[in-house]
Amino acid sequence: MADGDNSDVLFEVTKEHLETGMRGYPVGYCTTSSVDPQKGLFYAGAPVSEMADWDPIRIIYLLYHGHDANEQQLQQFREEINRRSDLSDSVINHIYHLPREGHPMQLFCASLLITGMLEGTGDYQEDCLNIVAKIPRIAAAVINHHAGWGKLKPSRPELGYMENFTQMLNVPNADQKRLIEVFRLFNVLHYDHGGGNLSTFIGKGVCSGLENMYGALSASMCALAGPRHGKANQDCLAFVQKVLDDLGENATGVQVENLIRNRLDNDQLIFGFGHAVLRVEDPRATILYQVGKEKYSEHPLVKIATLLRDEGTKVLSENTKISNPFPNVDAISGTILSAAGFPYPEYYTVLFGTSRCVGIARQIVYERCEARGGKGTPIIRPKYYYKPSE
Repeated sequence: MADGDNSDVLFEVTKEHLETGMRGYPVGYCTTSSVDPQKGLFYAGAPVSEMADWDPIRIIYLLYHGHDANEQQLQQFREEINRRSDLSDSVINHIYHLPREGHPMQLFCASLLITGMLEGTGDYQEDCLNIVAKIPRIAAAVINHHAGWGKLKPSRPELGYMENFTQMLNVPNADQKRLIEVFRLFNVLHYDHGGGNLSTFIGKGVCSGLENMYGALSASMCALAGPRHGKANQDCLAFVQKVLDDLGENATGVQVENLIRNRLDNDQLIFGFGHAVLRVEDPRATILYQVGKEKYSEHPLVKIATLLRDEGTKVLSENTKISNPFPNVDAISGTILSAAGFPYPEYYTVLFGTSRCVGIARQIVYERCEARGGKGTPIIRPKYYYKPSE
């Protein structure tokens, strides 16, 4: 086995490895992204920490093609995405007739199925590019409808990928410049995260049965919707808000430290810390903390989130059983969205899904159209051992 090549490593499966969520077991290849425990997230071999200022379309091109675009390639790709970006009136009307009583992620999942029924092609490669182009409009329709913010504004893709998304939303009293900045950054930081996170794995698993792209992405978004995955950003903001309510915006580090210790003593969760793969602070979180420091340092939520970052890491580091006592991206993303003028946490997972569908769709194209010399991966079928009920 060559140095750095773990493709031929054999794993001995023991009883202790069962019922552990398949954590750490290699099952395939991911051509779009990777996560290094010490260095963080990489898109096509390049660190995402260096892409905060990139045009979203440039990053999507990188994920789709595996290399950076030159100026001509980028312009052609942008025109291709813009050409595919429209949604039919029928799709939009169906979205606006969905019940508003549920969580918006339920509407988002249903909207993907509706789009697939009415506009899907059945071709994974075509539908990948189509969903990349259409997903901002789908998400804007879902949020406007669920929030009761009125009709979806006409699409203007020539403005830019997230610029168009922002102008389609009817956010009350919005500072458009600030919203564009924060939506754009949130979007590019969440496109992809390796091949084994729950939502990505579920989408690829569904497609292994030859379900279409939209059905698979709807399943992916159902997986993303849970509090252990995409809804964590909503729950983390609720935690920051509770600390703010309990201690006030002028809280001290000592007060926050004591609150954290009290919660731990009472077996209460500390939200926003730890990660399945990373063993350092999530570089995406580092970027967002820097944005908070530079642009929103006086916002009450940012003050508390910053104190939690410092005191939480200190307290959790005392426990040698905790492998990663550092903040993840969810610890700060909702706070920055709120500070920038989007204090609507029920829609944060929809924003997450809007981004993550890009990476999942491309990974599905690989597994269905490119893997194993173009044959595609077989249907997912892990082995389970029979265990009599106790």
